[in-house]
Amino acid sequence: MANPTATDLDALLPQTQCTRCGYPACRPYAEAMASGEAAINRCPPGGKSTIGALAALLETTELPLDPDCGTEAPRRIALIDESVCIGCTKCILACPVDAIIGAGKRMHTVIAEDCTGCELCIAPCPVDCIDLIPDPRPDTLALPAHQRPETADFRQRYERHQQRETERERAKAARLAAKRREMLLKNASGTLAAAIARAKAKKG
Repeated sequence: MANPTATDLDALLPQTQCTRCGYPACRPYAEAMASGEAAINRCPPGGKSTIGALAALLETTELPLDPDCGTEAPRRIALIDESVCIGCTKCILACPVDAIIGAGKRMHTVIAEDCTGCELCIAPCPVDCIDLIPDPRPDTLALPAHQRPETADFRQRYERHQQRETERERAKAARLAAKRREMLLKNASGTLAAAIARAKAKKG
């Protein structure tokens, strides 16, 4: 395809949102490939089959997986040792597809069928209670990512997560703006009261 778009390239990626490619998510990596900034061999979860699909779309030479990005291997998913979990919520905040449920100071659990195996929840855990186990779903690594049955669901879950994050940030910004307005009004009222008091003092 002549001049494929970022959307065309993103459609071929596995949507694990693991950041191993060096970009914050699959879409930014696709944009970097579309602009010629990034090579096609930076996606370990996609593996050789996805590199081949990207090479075909871009009409370029297929490359071996960049070892700096990791190695190709069957997907593993996160498992929380609930007896050790302290309920800090750091893993929940790190998960790009909302596959971890729980509340502050309460036990957390990974929803296995929603986990993309991105591994982003592991590093933030302060008590090392998250392990990786083999994905019980059928191994689809041999398939190009866009042909894997789980890819569309991963994309949808990530997009919903992003939408919720955007809404949360908007709500936070609105609360801060309201608080600033309240402080400005309070300060203005205080300034006005002081000015009135000085005026009355002069008259008296």
